[in-house]
Formats: sequence, structure tokens, C-alpha cells
Amino acid sequence: MIRSATFEFLKDLADHNNRDWFQENKGRHDEARNNVLEFVGELIEGLSKVDITVSPDLDPKNCVMRIYRDVRFSKNKTPYKNNFGAGISQQGKNFNGPGYYLHIHPEECFVAGGCWMPEAGMLKLIRQEIDYTGKDFREIIDNRDFKKYFGEPDQEYKLKTMPKGYSAEHPEIEYLKLKSFTVTHILAPKQLVASDAVQTVVEGFEKLYPFMSFLRNAIS
Repeated sequence: MIRSATFEFLKDLADHNNRDWFQENKGRHDEARNNVLEFVGELIEGLSKVDITVSPDLDPKNCVMRIYRDVRFSKNKTPYKNNFGAGISQQGKNFNGPGYYLHIHPEECFVAGGCWMPEAGMLKLIRQEIDYTGKDFREIIDNRDFKKYFGEPDQEYKLKTMPKGYSAEHPEIEYLKLKSFTVTHILAPKQLVASDAVQTVVEGFEKLYPFMSFLRNAIS
């Protein structure tokens, strides 16, 4: 489980997002990060039984993202994130393609996954697969359990016009217009503090697995 102290650290970091405070509380950060690493290690073990492409030997350190923000091209110059994030795939967090994601934040956590903003060639292949096998795609996203848990695929990144080569009359045009193929399920922080937190997240990833498989097949 994620410890309450980990959430307390993130709350305090949000209120004191500066290097002096962080250095004074570096020990708290390290304890919180170690808690997240331990938790992600248990997630990997559970997920590997659902998705054989994820090795049970995957190092959690290759999945948990750094707390430090890249401020080079951002107007927001606060040096630290106010959350922990973990990306899980065959390559850990540095995946180019479908991956699982867990977001840990004191106010709102979430389970997510899919292909976030795939590069042009990969995006073309995913659209092509939806074009060719729209019925299979629909069976996945319209599945009762999947829809109840995730709702619709995320709509934040979407073309306003038709993608090249596709007609407005295409039955799957609203999905073909997507530039990112991801789904998200919100979790309350208390769910990650509970004793069954690992099971809760793994069950979410298990619901995500058919969607992940479709995307993998599309780009393979």
C-alpha cells in the first residue's frame, strides 16, 4: 500500500515547492520514493500474471518517474512535481508504444494506459487497425466492465477536421480523429492506502489489457 506519510510529503511539497525546503526534507522524499518503489514492485509482479509481455523481474526503478521537473521550456518554474508517477511496459517508463500508468497524488490518483500521443507512423497504424477491424475495437471499448470502469477513450487530444484518407461518414470517425489513444480511471487516495491497494490497481490494469493488446497488434 501507499503510506499516509507519502501523501503527507506530497502535500507539504506542494506548499513548499523550492530547493531549500526539499533539501531539508530529502529524507522524507527518499522514504516516500522507496514506498512507491516497493508498491510498484508488487504491481509488476501482479501485472506480469495478466500481461506476459511485462516481466516479473522488471526493476521498479525503471518505472517510477523522477520527482524533478524539466522546467527548460515551461512557464511554471517550480522545481518539483507534486505527485509520483509510474509507467510500466516491457521497457519500464521509457516506452514507445502502449503502456500502463499509475498516478499518485494527495487529492486524486488514477490508473491509465494506452498510447499517449504516438508518433506519426504509429498513429497511422492504429487508425488503420480501427479502420480495418472497427468491430473488434468496439467490442473492447463497449465491453460492459471496461466501459463502467474507464468510460470513453480520453478525448483531450483530437483533430477538429477529418484525418487524411478518411471520410466523415466512416462509422468510427470519432475514434479515427483521436491523436492519443488512452483511457483513465480515477482513484481516491484512500484506495491506495488500503491493504488491498495492489489488488485494486492490478484489477484496473487487467481491465485495460484487451485495449493494450489491440494497440500492440496495430503497431506490430
